[in-house]
Amino acid sequence: MNKKSNKKHAATLLLAGAAFTILGAIAAVKTEADTPANTGNALYSQSLNDLSGKPQALSQWKGKPLLVNFWASWCAPCVQEMPELSALAAKDGGKRFHVIGIGIDSPSNLVQFTQKTKVSYPLYVGGMGATDLARGLGNSKGGLPYTVLIGADGKVIKTYLGKLKFDQLRADLARL
Repeated sequence: MNKKSNKKHAATLLLAGAAFTILGAIAAVKTEADTPANTGNALYSQSLNDLSGKPQALSQWKGKPLLVNFWASWCAPCVQEMPELSALAAKDGGKRFHVIGIGIDSPSNLVQFTQKTKVSYPLYVGGMGATDLARGLGNSKGGLPYTVLIGADGKVIKTYLGKLKFDQLRADLARL
């Protein structure tokens, strides 16, 4: 091979390598977004305190379509989406789905928050340990708010990282 041919060959290999790297990164992002943890089993095996300090088995939600919202009182987007999430939960009244909130916060902060803001769905104290639960349900980035839509069969249907887009959420809930 001559020098010109070697350069062409090297450039072709470089381009092919770059293409495979880019395609691999796209596939990895798509896979992470499209395949959160498959089931809510990690959730259903938990018992968390409600805001009055009484332990509640989350298995009580098994067999029901469920929207699980991980939030904190210090998280501005969490607080911003709560009134609309609360209205959505109140409007449906558990006919097609249920909404629960798991606070990644201290019990006192959560209680103080609910004294100022009415929430129409059950809230549980997850504390910092709930970040592991959220990760087990697909929140690999560990961000808040994080919401998980789980079907009646216990399989995760969709996850939402960041402030909810309620038009999209309503469309997803309509498909239950």
